Amino acid sequence: MTIFIYLLTGGAFFYSLYRDREKSKRALRVGARVFLGMLPSILLVVGLVGLVMGLLPPEVISYYIGPGTGFAGTLVAALAGAVTLIPSIVSFPLAASLVSLGASIGTIAAFITTLTMVGIVTAPIEIKELGLRFTLWRNGLSFLAAILIALTMGVVLI
Repeated sequence: MTIFIYLLTGGAFFYSLYRDREKSKRALRVGARVFLGMLPSILLVVGLVGLVMGLLPPEVISYYIGPGTGFAGTLVAALAGAVTLIPSIVSFPLAASLVSLGASIGTIAAFITTLTMVGIVTAPIEIKELGLRFTLWRNGLSFLAAILIALTMGVVLI
């Protein structure tokens, strides 16, 4: 499947070059600029994954967020996601590594969902722009929704 996607992308790019060479070059420059902008975050996550995998034995990860932790593990992961400020696209490799080390799917769903929906770190800006009441309601409902999504994923994907 991956090879098919690469071939499709390459074919589309060469078709784009054929149709409008200058526009294609501009698109490559924009893509390179976006990639370079994301590169520090990607390298940070690769480093974090390496540290987590190197410093924490799988038993420790499994102890806190593994399949046997139940709802408590889901809450730990949800809280970690709520206070983490990394792009969600960059968090997927970290999530895959945690699953390979013994974390449950539902727990990782809680982590990624709160990472994208709950903003503890960005709350002061949100309070300033949208008000305290709105921020508390939005973050609280988002946290609840993330827990429900995680529990659903844990049941559906087992």
